[in-house]
Amino acid sequence: MNHIIVKRATHEHSAQTAVLVGELLQEIMDRIGIDVFHFDLQETKERLADFIVTEKNFVFIAVDNEEKEIIGFVTVYEGYALYAEGAFGTMAELYVKPSYRSQGIGNMLIQSVKDFGNERGWKRLEVTTPPLPQFDATLAFYEREGFEISGGRKLKTVV
Repeated sequence: MNHIIVKRATHEHSAQTAVLVGELLQEIMDRIGIDVFHFDLQETKERLADFIVTEKNFVFIAVDNEEKEIIGFVTVYEGYALYAEGAFGTMAELYVKPSYRSQGIGNMLIQSVKDFGNERGWKRLEVTTPPLPQFDATLAFYEREGFEISGGRKLKTVV
């Protein structure tokens, strides 16, 4: 594990990270059996670079220094709410390549976000996972990382 490091991504990491975003979205669609995401690699790369530069998202990457490749990432954005007592973080995506799972890399990514949130004065960190049986292992992972179910369901509408 000494050859795995986690660091904050810069726009130069967007191309490699965008590929992993595609892998994450495909894995989700394969699990649920429905094509719910539109993924365009070039658009995602450009959007990710913009998010990083403008700090719309903060992105942390796990890098295998021996293989010289990005093997995981987490994106988080800052929000503000009265219920959260001010600023808080929401993890939008977290992904580790399958061959690197169960090695503590997800924990390293989340710890980097928690440390970052502490520096920014966040009182909490939130994440949403679908309430579907296909994501029970994902839910168990987050619970092992100290997250608690806080009620409610995530809803969306097109604007």
